Amino acid sequence: MKIVVVGDTLVSSDYMEKQAERLFPGHDKKIVKFDWEMKTKEEFQEVILDLEKNGPEARKLSEEITNELKDADILMVHFAPVSKATLDKAGNLKLIGTCRGGVEHIDIEAATEKNIPVLHVIRNAEPVAEFTLGLIYSECRNITRSHVSIINGGWRKSFPNSRYVTTLSELQVGLLGMGYIGKIVAGKLIKLGIKVKAHDPFINKEDLEKDGLGDIELVPLEDLFRNSDIISLHIRLTDETRNFVNMGLLSLMKESAYLINTARAGILDEKALVEVLAKKKIAGAAIDVFWEEPIPENHPILKLDNVTLTTHIAGDTVDAIPKAPKLLVNEMNEFFNNGKLDMIINRKTAENFKL
Repeated sequence: MKIVVVGDTLVSSDYMEKQAERLFPGHDKKIVKFDWEMKTKEEFQEVILDLEKNGPEARKLSEEITNELKDADILMVHFAPVSKATLDKAGNLKLIGTCRGGVEHIDIEAATEKNIPVLHVIRNAEPVAEFTLGLIYSECRNITRSHVSIINGGWRKSFPNSRYVTTLSELQVGLLGMGYIGKIVAGKLIKLGIKVKAHDPFINKEDLEKDGLGDIELVPLEDLFRNSDIISLHIRLTDETRNFVNMGLLSLMKESAYLINTARAGILDEKALVEVLAKKKIAGAAIDVFWEEPIPENHPILKLDNVTLTTHIAGDTVDAIPKAPKLLVNEMNEFFNNGKLDMIINRKTAENFKL
């Protein structure tokens, strides 16, 4: 079995190689490792944004990597692009694993056509879930706005949402998406005594009960937006979900409600969000992800007083990204040994999987 691993600035190829040795115990393995786009973290951020915005065709693998893929069985990457052109040359490839949640850098359609399962991991699920709670508290209780006031020499006590401020236990949180991160957020909220409802067409009550979340009520999409005091977004960005949260859904929200986004900017209609905030149609929002990063200096959202903004740091902890290959190999072994499909993006390809 030949395994090609491709590390980068954020994920060490040495560590990825070490973890790949744990793959599929009992099988003989030849592991070939590469480093791709080794830049400073600041420079690599441009690479990340390019791939997230423009897909796997935006960047190329070296000819050396492509040549090694011709007879490879397994490919493990972090952010390295896996384009259709690359897959066309990798005629023996049987499984792709990426040690991150987003898969914008992989041509999923091409992989599916070639019957290659793509497995991912939510490497920073716990950090993102914690950060989501932090944004909820910060926005609902004006923590950041009060801080900014003091730094600027003021002592502010009144805010756009002052007439709505109450304890979190009095509010109902609606989660759009009950994937890995959504479930962790739900669990934390429940432990805090918060009422939680959710919408996810791919999840049923039995799934929630298996995860100890049986008290959560699954509700129709419009009901979620109409009745929740806080909406937190936890769905993946795909062609189908781009601008999914549009003016139609935002206009259903209460004037006293808040919107939280630590997922992907593209799932949220930019102009619609700015409009409902500017017209005070909702109480506020807290956003960690943006349609263009860094956010342009003249962006209208910067003029609003009912939004909390952070610099796409929800998943940034010292250990989340570097240790992601360990999580990836754990999931790949679970898939191979026990048929676990939770982290397979294109599940139909897994039906006839063989090494």
